Amino acid sequence: SRGVFVCQQKSSGKGLFNLTCSHLNLVEKEYFGLEFRSQAGNQVWLEPLKPITKQVKNPKEVLFKFMVKFFPVDPGHLREELTRYLFTLQIKKDLALGQLPCSDKSAALLVSHLLQSELGDFHDETDQEHLETHRYLPNQEYLDNKIMHYHRRHRGKTPAESDVQLLDVARKLEMYGIRPHPASDGEGTQINLAVTHMGVLVLRGNTKINTFNWSKIRKLSFKRKHFLIKLHANISALCKDTLEFTMASRDTCKAFWKTCVEYHAFFRLSEEPKSKPKALLCSKGSSFRYSGRTQRQLLEHGKKAKMKSLPFERKHYASRYDERQCRSSPDLLTDVSKQV
Repeated sequence: SRGVFVCQQKSSGKGLFNLTCSHLNLVEKEYFGLEFRSQAGNQVWLEPLKPITKQVKNPKEVLFKFMVKFFPVDPGHLREELTRYLFTLQIKKDLALGQLPCSDKSAALLVSHLLQSELGDFHDETDQEHLETHRYLPNQEYLDNKIMHYHRRHRGKTPAESDVQLLDVARKLEMYGIRPHPASDGEGTQINLAVTHMGVLVLRGNTKINTFNWSKIRKLSFKRKHFLIKLHANISALCKDTLEFTMASRDTCKAFWKTCVEYHAFFRLSEEPKSKPKALLCSKGSSFRYSGRTQRQLLEHGKKAKMKSLPFERKHYASRYDERQCRSSPDLLTDVSKQV
């Protein structure tokens, strides 16, 4: 669905993001972000601390997508049912676009949990009709029988229980939470870089060939279109102390560096950084930093808060299982547009 949010002319990215989260009644908002296509044609995150007009040339013409930004190692840490539901929608979207590569068995199992949530208990005819008109996977026609075979097993599970089970399957996938960024290494070999809760990954296709944990990294920086990883001396004794990767342009390089800065702060720091980022991730002349609660702060808040979860409406399909369903709601993870 598309939502229109009216912001002040000088609004920061945070202003628009907070409007979106208020609209959704979303408490654990730091896991999410607004993504848009930059003027250079790259997908980038809207920066919270910068005015929107400094980031977007024609704000009225840009479509922002409300997306999961940080994937925790264990989605069991997500406290709110709404947060888990939004993560489920992100997994659903990634599957449909072929952005979550996995085995046929895992793909069919994930879709079967989506069917249980959206349709209720298995019914042969209803499942078949639904799978004919709704595409969950690029190669779905080969997997219909497998999907229905798994769906039979989920009898009696509520939509909220289906979300928990789907996320438990998703978190074990090799490519869970990984967004590949094309680059080439020192020898000119095409690879992908990605950042996760644990650090920076190097992949060849969808295979991890190197992992640089945060504890190994002394500094991350970029120089023009070169992305640099400086390692601690005790690690670099075994190899070069600085690894250099080349990306398509300075813009793509800087965008990936910023995502690394934010991932490091969210998963590794105990609280939100208040000033310039620590030397570990600084790059000359950039004052960019993460803004928002860290995962630790979110988890601590969750333990203290005695808040009752707010009710919300799920996406709904007319079916024979209506009595088990929540009322209708738009798919919250499709495009969120706005007006400035």
